[in-house]
Amino acid sequence: MRRPRIPVLALAADAVAVLVFAAIGRASHEEAGSVVGLLGTAAPFLVGTVAAWATPWVRAHPVGFRAGGLVLAGTAVLGLLLRAAFTGRLPVSFAIVATVSLAVFLLGWRGIAALTSHLSRRRTSVR
Repeated sequence: MRRPRIPVLALAADAVAVLVFAAIGRASHEEAGSVVGLLGTAAPFLVGTVAAWATPWVRAHPVGFRAGGLVLAGTAVLGLLLRAAFTGRLPVSFAIVATVSLAVFLLGWRGIAALTSHLSRRRTSVR
């Protein structure tokens, strides 16, 4: 894969992770499955994701765990603050579950990418 495509794919993976997070949350609360509702739930967190991606540290090494931590921090903190601003409340239990869930998704795909990259390098060095 050519290098310039990696940041685009990483940003797409982060956006998909946030959308999956929102979809699972909506499904667990038996909320209607509309696309508009999903986007409304995901929007504050997507804003946080975009804000994190605006930093040079994320763009420099988007697949790394440091970038993942920054994306997680931006997504969770800004997303929760925006959500609280719009809804007028922020239950601590929701903040904890949202942060842990986002960590699993945003760091999880990076872990899988690191593992497959490592295995691929190992396989080619054995030959």
